[in-house]
Amino acid sequence: MSLDTLTSQPLPIRARRHGDVVQVRGNDRDINLPVAHLGGGRLALRPASEGVPTHNETLAACETLSNHATEEVLVVLDRALWCAREAQLLKSGCAQVLDGDTLGVFPELLWQLPDLWLPEPQPVFPQVMMPDPHGAHPLRPAKPTGTLYHRYIPWLDQVFSLRALEREADLPLFHHWMNDTRIAAFFDEAGTMAEHQGYLARMADDPHMMPVFGCLNGVPLFYFELYWARENRIGAHYEAGAWDRGWHVLVGEEHARGADYITAWLPSLMHYMFLAEPRTQALVGEPAASHHQQIRNLTRSGFARVKDFDFAHKRATLVRLERDYFFKSRLWARPDPEDPGRPLRLSCSALLTRGNTK
Repeated sequence: MSLDTLTSQPLPIRARRHGDVVQVRGNDRDINLPVAHLGGGRLALRPASEGVPTHNETLAACETLSNHATEEVLVVLDRALWCAREAQLLKSGCAQVLDGDTLGVFPELLWQLPDLWLPEPQPVFPQVMMPDPHGAHPLRPAKPTGTLYHRYIPWLDQVFSLRALEREADLPLFHHWMNDTRIAAFFDEAGTMAEHQGYLARMADDPHMMPVFGCLNGVPLFYFELYWARENRIGAHYEAGAWDRGWHVLVGEEHARGADYITAWLPSLMHYMFLAEPRTQALVGEPAASHHQQIRNLTRSGFARVKDFDFAHKRATLVRLERDYFFKSRLWARPDPEDPGRPLRLSCSALLTRGNTK
């Protein structure tokens, strides 16, 4: 399946690194950008012989250079060579002036821009607090439709995407997954087609819940329920921020289990929720306290284990991931199994606070 068929809008720019060259591929041209190692985790990106890349081509190249956890990365741009792009890079917020000669593109800034991953970035929704028996919460925006997010996963060589569930078209697959004995054992929603139709109708009518499919190369493999924590049952068990968000997950297809897939869908889902609402400062979950493997996967992925508590139907563990930690630690990248540590020394805040950019 062509990457351009994955969404209602084509994916216009794709980039891959081949040694000391980043190949950027768009709909109308391919360009090769040389990369030079400057030492200390700094990579110099230079324009192609075809000329200075567009803004989004530049962002795609920088994304590719920062898509790995095995090395620290600060992408350095020579201001004389990139003067045509400097104003837009600085205005977007992904780049900072390092000195009189160079700009630095910091991963924790770049990956907070929606440009490369959200097909249709939404404006920030006005905040109006609404009364609620469990405490005031913001008026929630209308739920988006269609493709929500897409990201190339280098270790799978596939595109992971999120799309909003279509109630009628997706009902048969939802029904099939919910009646799978493996899934029903923990999701506990086995039932008839009519019951599942009612389930999705209630979800559609609930402003705080959103059902989403996770796909690889356009094929649905995962089901997620995203929710605003203030209005959810979890909100009674911790001091939920106004824009905190949580999620439930099931892996619909047996072959899509395992580390290669978890390290693709889990950080990508977290990335989407942080991008979709810039006021979201924390993501939470409530796995069963007895589900030790899932909790291990979450803590390895950056979640803090906060406490155990009781729902009416289960003993749960509250886990929490903060925006600042996700982006500074580059948790979107697949950790090296031999070295699971995360690079932090070249963070934007550390370098710019010290003024040590040399």
